[in-house]
This record gives sequence, structure tokens and C-alpha cells, in this order.
Amino acid sequence: MDQDLKESIMGALELVVDPELGVDIINLGLVYDVTMDDEGNTEVEMTLTSMGCPLAGTIVDQVKTALADIPEVKSTEVNIVWSPPWTKDKMSRYAKIALGVRD
Repeated sequence: MDQDLKESIMGALELVVDPELGVDIINLGLVYDVTMDDEGNTEVEMTLTSMGCPLAGTIVDQVKTALADIPEVKSTEVNIVWSPPWTKDKMSRYAKIALGVRD
């Protein structure tokens, strides 16, 4: 996929907010990779802040909804992975400020 499309996808994913933390999944560093095949089948590899996240299904649904508005995306598969594990170091400066996390 070209850089403009990848930026559009990442921009759409910035609209997906972790309901517990109130910060989007991009700035939290939860999205590890996004790929798309020639047919527009899109795969989002991401993690959650904890294995027992009770809102995992909600976040996955929000990812699919956010990407449905991009014409090139024909389908979306969300793969939740636990390796590498998420840490606060993956958060953007914005997310750290919003959550009061110090380096």
C-alpha cells in the first residue's frame, strides 16, 4: 500500500479511543502494523494495554468501523497479539502528557 493510504488508515485509527484511558490507540502505541493485499483486505496487528481488557471486543469493532469509511479498505481483520508486550514506552509524547505519565 502506498504511503498516502497508510497515512489515511493511521489517521482513521486515531479516531479509535481506548474507552478506559480516553486516548486513541495510535498514540497509545497499540497498533503494531497494518497491511493490505491487492483486493483491499486489510489486517491490523495490535495489542491491548492488558490481557484481561474487558473492552477488547469494543475496540476491535471500533477499528473495523473506522476503516470501513476508507474506500480502498474492502474488509478488516484485527489480530490481537501479545508479543511484543505493550509498555508505556510505546506511548507517544501526547499520550504520556494526557495520562500524566513521566518518562
